[in-house]
Amino acid sequence: MIIQIITFLFILSVLVLVHELGHFIVARRMGVWVEEFGFGLPPRVIGKKIGETIFSLNLFPFGGFVKLHGENTEDSITNPKKAFLTRNPSVKALIVIAGVVMNFVLAVTAFAIVYSINGVPRNTNQVKVIETREDSPAALSGIKANDIVEKVDGRTITKNIEFIQYVDERRGQEVKVEVKREGESKPLTLMMTPRESPPEGEGALGVVIVDSEIYYPPWWKRPFFGMYYGFKEAIFWGGAVVMGFISIITKLFSGIFPKDVAGPAGLFVITSEVAKTGILPLLNWLGIISVNLAVLNIFPIPALDGGRLLFIGIEKLFGRRVLPKVESWLHLAGLGILVLFLLSVTFREVILIKDLGFQGYLDFLTQSSAPQ
Repeated sequence: MIIQIITFLFILSVLVLVHELGHFIVARRMGVWVEEFGFGLPPRVIGKKIGETIFSLNLFPFGGFVKLHGENTEDSITNPKKAFLTRNPSVKALIVIAGVVMNFVLAVTAFAIVYSINGVPRNTNQVKVIETREDSPAALSGIKANDIVEKVDGRTITKNIEFIQYVDERRGQEVKVEVKREGESKPLTLMMTPRESPPEGEGALGVVIVDSEIYYPPWWKRPFFGMYYGFKEAIFWGGAVVMGFISIITKLFSGIFPKDVAGPAGLFVITSEVAKTGILPLLNWLGIISVNLAVLNIFPIPALDGGRLLFIGIEKLFGRRVLPKVESWLHLAGLGILVLFLLSVTFREVILIKDLGFQGYLDFLTQSSAPQ
């Protein structure tokens, strides 16, 4: 359990520190005074000033923060030329969005490393059978694992989707499937009838097929392939997370508490289970969480980066800032709402974990999110 807790805190710390590093780098580049870069959360245990910034080690050993000069109110500004609030909207927007960008970059990098080591998918332009379900139409027809589906009713098949769509259109009707089998000089013709109501978890024919393979490029090409597929993976998860958050917000406004939301306890359970399977799955999970954090932060909710961008946009549109004290109070209110939501999710999670156990709760999360 101690190792699981350390792993979980390490993952969270990496995510938060990379996010804050984005703010730090861009603020420094834009001439904004970074008063402190903190590792962990206050109170401060030790700090060392390098240049104009204090780098501190804090008591609670997870996460981190960046303190910008004049970030929230004008009262604390002693150097207006280097204050965050006095900069033009474009500069402030760049500083705010830098954290989100860094989380996305972290996700792409994590996925890229996984793809570089595990290989990348490559289309084979042929549909290969890898498994048949017992007593299914495919199994009864004599089709076997490693058979290559070449034609269905005389139509050439090169992709899974072509095979699936055609078969679904012929449910209840006999179809002729031509397959190429290893050791056979000529294609075999097999007759089978797609089921109209297949068992849950099975298709109309009861056959598992693939139209791609894992490709291992030469070592010097792997980083490039890894970055390409890592970027695609990050975009995919980004879209999935956006749709998930929209669903959550829609349910909340409808008075329905979303059941498939994982809070801190849920993340701990999932991280603990993923860590058992090895470094690469854990790295992949880090990428997924990093995308989640990036998307969450960009939503226009006070207390988040997206909320700050919203106020910067208002300033840009109307040519004047929202009163810093008003903005500060709104951010505080937004933070309160987020904390209350987080506490309610955590309370519900603790009850479920107590009733179902770690594995039972993990299965619950998996089943809840399966339709999405």
